[in-house]
Amino acid sequence: MPKASIAAFLCLVSVWVFAAEYHVAHDGNDGNPGTASAPFATLERARDAVRALKQGDGLPEGGVTVWIHGGIYSRLAPFCLGEQDSGTPGSRIAYRAVDGEDVHLIGGLEVAGGAFQAVRDEAVLGRIDESARGQVVVADLRALGLADYGVFPDSYGDPPIVPEVFFDGQRMTLARWPNDGWAHITAVVESGPAPWRNHESAQPGTFQYEGDRPARWQSAPGVWLYGYWCFDWSSETIRAGSIDIGKREITLVKPHVYGIGGGNPSPRRYMALNLLEELDSPGEYYLDRDAGKLYFWPPRPVMEGHVALSLTKEPVIQVENASHVTFRGLTVEMCAGDGIVMREGRENELLACTIRRTGHAGVLVDGGAKHGVRACDIYETGMGGLYIGGGDRTTLTPSEHTVFNNHIHHVGERKRTHAYHLHLSGVGIHVAHNLFHDAPHQSIGLAGNDHLIEYNEISHSGLESDDCGAFYMGRNPSERGTVLRYNFWHHTGSERAHGSAAIYFDDGAGGQTVFGNVFYKAAGGTFGAVFIHGGHDNLVDNNVFIECSMAMRQAAWTDAAWRSFLDDEDRQNKLLRDVDITRPPYTEKYPELRGYMEWNGEPRLNKACRNIVCNCDAFIGGNWIIINNWVMRDEDPGFVDPQNLNFQLREDSVILKRVEGFQPIPFEEIGLVKDELRPVLPGEE
Repeated sequence: MPKASIAAFLCLVSVWVFAAEYHVAHDGNDGNPGTASAPFATLERARDAVRALKQGDGLPEGGVTVWIHGGIYSRLAPFCLGEQDSGTPGSRIAYRAVDGEDVHLIGGLEVAGGAFQAVRDEAVLGRIDESARGQVVVADLRALGLADYGVFPDSYGDPPIVPEVFFDGQRMTLARWPNDGWAHITAVVESGPAPWRNHESAQPGTFQYEGDRPARWQSAPGVWLYGYWCFDWSSETIRAGSIDIGKREITLVKPHVYGIGGGNPSPRRYMALNLLEELDSPGEYYLDRDAGKLYFWPPRPVMEGHVALSLTKEPVIQVENASHVTFRGLTVEMCAGDGIVMREGRENELLACTIRRTGHAGVLVDGGAKHGVRACDIYETGMGGLYIGGGDRTTLTPSEHTVFNNHIHHVGERKRTHAYHLHLSGVGIHVAHNLFHDAPHQSIGLAGNDHLIEYNEISHSGLESDDCGAFYMGRNPSERGTVLRYNFWHHTGSERAHGSAAIYFDDGAGGQTVFGNVFYKAAGGTFGAVFIHGGHDNLVDNNVFIECSMAMRQAAWTDAAWRSFLDDEDRQNKLLRDVDITRPPYTEKYPELRGYMEWNGEPRLNKACRNIVCNCDAFIGGNWIIINNWVMRDEDPGFVDPQNLNFQLREDSVILKRVEGFQPIPFEEIGLVKDELRPVLPGEE
């Protein structure tokens, strides 16, 4: 990003004028006046004071700041702001931590160490592994006034909103088997219905297992199995209906949507969850919902740490239709549902906040215009990190949301597939200078039009999945106009992947631009670092590919496949009813869409030009227009320090001399930047 653009981001947050202020402290009192020396106790009281101020003299010039003093604030209900809580462009309303103080909003309650006792129930001891019998403690949650424990449905993709256990702020493990890794299906007895391969069945699915471990589960009230049942991009949890220990067979209570087996190569993987019988290592817990008892093997003596239960099902912070509101410097954590949700409104800001250890998503921004998420740390989320969308796809009106200088990592701890670091939807979102890393599946998911994704570093995605991309979009050719430029993609995919990519344009996706990116070890299996499944009109220009199995690949579709794709009812809805690609503004903004539904027989091509391919196993595959690319092997490209992942080009680089028109990539500007909101970068603490 040019320095002028960075300055434009920073000017939004570099000057604060505190015209009016209130204070909140965990030891305050809502009967106080809300001053620094006599603070309120709750955010709601401060919000109501701001409302009263607005109704009286109105917001002062420079706005209102609610200063939140350090401490832990337990939230069993969301902190809600509505339209009446809006500021104005010149008088914002800010909720921010006092400088230098740690403010934690937790979506649950601490359970005192004294509430736990040694397990003495002989029936329970008989179910617990012998190694755990002197280690596991139990708390009676009903005696503590807690009665809502949530429900595990018979099958689910998105995890249920249920309490989780945290010890000293760290998420503990719902008792499982195996403790690490996966169990493997040894044979499929009956896959269950699998429409994708024309297999009909009245059975939900039965498979054979190895070993004798499931024999321990006979007295369990329920056994839930989380698995990659067919494809390594589709995980689901399904309750076991029956276990035949003689045949070593498990029959599921419901079928998997794709059936068992027959998708990606074996082994098919699963784990068993929520079993008292598998509470056999430190950090594991089991909640007996019938008895209201929590069983826990603490990592160290329970009286030496802090146990908390995540209970809040609704977001910890919930903003609906409010505008010109800022949250700054807050930590939101340990909630059963989402961390922060903002819907509609204009120009709200989430600045330098930490959102972590959520049951579902970290942050959801839904609709509105010109919202900004900047310098936030989002990690260890049950599902995705940040979901953000807005704008109008029928008119191609941009939302102008910004996602700037955020560090999002280790997502998908409860849902391993389709739980992104970042998911975009709508029109016109600007994503710049973020660091995304460590995801079991894909990192950036995209829907919509005209997004700009630049100066980001994306690594270590697809760590346990397959047929995936660090960036993924597809199945809707009306979604066009996105530019991915000046990003660094590296270490993508897993060893088991038959196909993984850095950028994956799936099922007909076209009309996107990939410019000035650096790809290092960013492709696996038969995919390229840029992989296009059927789509066309994509431009891949001025990129550098290093040690990838293949730089670029397109899996071409036949005319018959295209006709079937376009005639599909879902496609007709997406292309002609949700929006209409045969009329303006689509035909004006994307002239290649003229006549798209009635193909005239011209080749469906993508364009690759001025790309540098260094020590890759293969250059390109599929249907392309190929112009002025250079494939290098065993020659020094002229990188500054490739051993330390610095792929900036030296001034004497042969690339600059050899490839006409190649533009140097500003590699040194990629990634997080230091500024007022992020004065220290990761690794410098």
